[in-house]
Order: sequence, then structure tokens, then C-alpha cells
Amino acid sequence: MKDQVSLTVYAGPGGDGSVSFRREKYIPKGGPDGGDGGLGGSVFVVGSIGASTLAHLRSGSFLSASPGGHGKGKKQHGAHGADRDITVPRGTVVWNVSMGMKERLGEITEDGEKIIVAQGGSGGRGNRRFSSPTNQTPLLAEEGEKGAAKDLLLELRLIADVGLVGMPNAGKSTILSRISNASPKIAAYPFTTKEPTLGVVQTGWKSFVAIEIPGLLEGAHAGVGLGRAFLRHARRTRLLIHVIDGSAEDIEERVTKINEELRLYDGPLGSRAQLLVINKCDHPGVRDKKEDLLKSLPQYAGEMHLVSAVTGEGIDALVLHAQGMLETISPETLPSREVQKTLYPKPTRAQAKVAVLRERERSIYVVTARKAERIAGLTNLANFRAKLQFRKELAKMGIIKALEAAGIEEGDQVRIGKTEFLWE
Repeated sequence: MKDQVSLTVYAGPGGDGSVSFRREKYIPKGGPDGGDGGLGGSVFVVGSIGASTLAHLRSGSFLSASPGGHGKGKKQHGAHGADRDITVPRGTVVWNVSMGMKERLGEITEDGEKIIVAQGGSGGRGNRRFSSPTNQTPLLAEEGEKGAAKDLLLELRLIADVGLVGMPNAGKSTILSRISNASPKIAAYPFTTKEPTLGVVQTGWKSFVAIEIPGLLEGAHAGVGLGRAFLRHARRTRLLIHVIDGSAEDIEERVTKINEELRLYDGPLGSRAQLLVINKCDHPGVRDKKEDLLKSLPQYAGEMHLVSAVTGEGIDALVLHAQGMLETISPETLPSREVQKTLYPKPTRAQAKVAVLRERERSIYVVTARKAERIAGLTNLANFRAKLQFRKELAKMGIIKALEAAGIEEGDQVRIGKTEFLWE
């Protein structure tokens, strides 16, 4: 089963604002009417009851949302970009692993639940947004804001009420097929089950979900035999059914080893409520072991069952006991979900920075200010009036003072984003 996928997601950029003036017959002074750019589409992770694995997602792939449309004349705003939904099963934990970090973004536990993982960019303002009593013919507009980009790790942790654990070939698959609607592969050799298997167990009008954890070995907590990948799913259960091969000679040792692996992997998992199932009671001598086992494993007094997965003996009593215990165990408290608010970002007002670069025998004054970069990208600096209006916007942002403080002189080169011009 595919239970981990790495993806790179890109939110859509916002659309550019428009520079336009109303031009209609008999209306010689229509004024600016450039529309704003549309919002870029965002990327969401969405829970779906119809999904059971992450197999439909290809690890290492790139997924993106649509860009926002550009503004147009006649105050026409650009269309919002379409969002991108990534469908995942319930129990999927979403991590942001960009820049070498690992930040938990949230967890999907319900059908239709959504987590925003990459925010779409805001649209640029059209020229009518720059209109004022002193500037009635604005020639400025803004570029759309870039959308967010993130590297994600999706980790599936199946949600079940009961987990069947034990060593290989203990009979877990046969028991699951007996108590539920699951059809796991069953064979007379170890490691027949290679991935966790879910099944719904019906007890009268009640039901619960059981999951078979493939056979665990000593060192499973450290990854032996894919143990860590399997134990991840056991963490979500409320009750464990510990299945033991009753024909084995070292039953106490096997019980101790598996419980130690559970504890080493996750402390709370090691102390979870547990039923001990001694399988293969149809084999000679297995029934006679129960009294000795109760003495050597007194913690299972009242919670030990002799069953035969092949004949079905003791299975009904086991299911009823498990159902009764579940009714006394409150659902596991899931980790808090830090879900980002689905709000679109507003233009930042970070203080502008000026750096001076030396290239050959000239100085280049590099301005870092996203708002200024967005305006510069759409300004025709060959137009004298547009240049004056742009300079006025720079003054509002404090960039003129910053350049003068850095020692700029007439004829020096200024770089704002991808735009370069001579200082006058």
C-alpha cells in the first residue's frame, strides 16, 4: 500500500492590473478605467471517503493551480484562477518539507475536509486604483503577486478502532477474514501479508473497523521488516488484539517482544488496551497452556482468549469482548490540526531596502520592495509622465529617501525587480 508521497505544489499567480482610459463618443474625459487582476488559484488537500490509499498520486510530481486573469479596460477585473484539489484518504497527515524543514500543516480526518497548502497570489491593481485629485490620469498598474510554492510530504495513517498485531504466521489474516468483510491473502508461510488490511466488523447493529498490521519482528520499532511503516497505522487504534501462535513453545517471550516493540516505537502505544488471543486451540496441547499462561502473564487475566481461526471456535466471544471494550474507551484524541485560514494575502508593507552593487566602474542601487517591484514591472518608464508618477509612488514608500541616504547621484543605475533605469 502506498502510504507516503512527496509532491511539489504551486499556487497560481495573481493577474496583472490594467492601464486603460475610457474612450467613448461624446465623453472626451472618461478617466481611468483599468480593472484589477484576478486572484491566483490556491492548492488544497481534500479528504475523500472514496480514497483508501495515495496510489493515485505520483511521488515527485508537480501540481499547480491556475493563474488569475489580467484586468481589462471598462473596469473589467480578471477572473479568479481555479483552485487545485489534491484528494487524499482520511487519516492523511500533511507536512511542509520545504527548505529542509518539516512543519505539520494539518491532518485530514473527515470526508470533504480541506487544508490549504499553497496560497494563490493576489491580483494587481489597475490604474483607476491610483487615481487621485492630483493625479487624474494615472499611468501605473501592478503586476499580480506570485503564488506560494511548497514541497509537501503526505503521510497516510489509516484510521481504525482495533489493530491486530503479532509475529508473522500467527493467524492474524485468518482471524480478520473471520470477523470482518476483509479478504486478506492467506497462506501457510510467514509474511504473506505485505501491507495493512482494513475490515469492517459487524456485531448486531453495531460495528467497528479492524486493521491487520503485517507481522512484526524484533527491531520493528527501528525499521526492521518495514516495522515503522506498519506501526504508524497501529498508533491510530483504540484497542489492540495481540495474536499469538498457540503451538509455539516460547509464548511468553513472544508476547514480551511484541509489547516491547510497541513501547519503543511509541510510548502510549505500548500501554494501549489489549486483548491477548492464543490462536490454534484446535492443535493438540494448546488448550492446556492457558492456565500456565495466566500465571506467567497475569496482566491478561480476563482478557485472554483461546480461539481457532480455522474452525471459528472462540471468534464470536472475542468480537463481543472487543466491542464491549471499545464502548468503554473514548476515541483517541488526534493531534491538534493547525489548519491555515483560507484568506488571500494582502499587499505587504515591508520597509524598503537598498543595497549598492559595484560592477566594473559603476554602482547599481538595488531596491528590494515587493510593492515597488510590482508597479515597476508594468510601468513604461520611457513615458515621462509615467516616470514622474512612479517616482511619486517611490516617495510614498520611503524609497527616495533610502536611495539618497545610500548616496545615489544623477546618472547612477537603479534596479527594482527586473526593471533598470538611470537616476535623474
